[in-house]
Amino acid sequence: MSKNYRAELVGVFGDPVDDNPTGVMEESAFEYCGLNYRYLTLRVTPDDLGDAVRAIRAFHMKGINLTMPHKINVIPKLDGISEAAQIIGAVNTVVVKEDNSLYGENTDGKGFVQALNNRGISLAGKKLLILGAGGAARAVSVECALAGAEKITILNRTEDKATELAGVINNNTPAKAEGYHWTPGYRIPEETDILVNATSIGFSPDINGKPDIDYDSIHAGMTVVDVVFYPCETLFLKEAAKRGAETVNGLGMLACQGALNFTLWTGVPAPLEVMEEQLRKEFI
Repeated sequence: MSKNYRAELVGVFGDPVDDNPTGVMEESAFEYCGLNYRYLTLRVTPDDLGDAVRAIRAFHMKGINLTMPHKINVIPKLDGISEAAQIIGAVNTVVVKEDNSLYGENTDGKGFVQALNNRGISLAGKKLLILGAGGAARAVSVECALAGAEKITILNRTEDKATELAGVINNNTPAKAEGYHWTPGYRIPEETDILVNATSIGFSPDINGKPDIDYDSIHAGMTVVDVVFYPCETLFLKEAAKRGAETVNGLGMLACQGALNFTLWTGVPAPLEVMEEQLRKEFI
């Protein structure tokens, strides 16, 4: 009886990529489900991205993740992308279809929405305030708009980026959006249902950093979410919890987007609890 020694390959392209934790999470899920898959953490420079994408087919891979600086530049090299990825303007996951075509998806924002849903938090009719207008903010705001958010306010130190992102939401989703300049000590409007830090402020080693807002304007009726996953409980979340707000950390978002990737590549329901527990072992 012949044995199959060939593993199915997935992974991540990035530069830098050495500290990307996705592999340990996905490998724990593969092992739990008894799947002969391997996740490769691969340093790919911008100049080599074209060759790396061609290698996906050459190696008969099941797919790949993209991290900085490849999420935008990979798009012209793919055969198609999802509607959400088109609106966001970035791809973080590629799936190899049965016809060997490369299809791009963005699971960052979907992971955010799923993490909230898992906590029983619906986005339907909600008013959000999002700090930042970079890649994470784009993915989160677009997916929240598609999930039924009523109003999304974008704050950014460069106002043009905030208004540009608001325009993307207004022109492509049912939600209403506004973009404003982020002034120091910004007071969070009382009507805000969900406050999101979509910047890297507070990410290790900047564990003592926190967004410059008026924390006393946070109240018990708000849900406060941080996309930063390390440390798990950021100073931003701690300040919000002191004021009675419900808090959601970035670890759940990371695990949920990883679970979405897992299922896209394998066709198997992801063991989310296993994946999140593995991340906790890495970061707590």
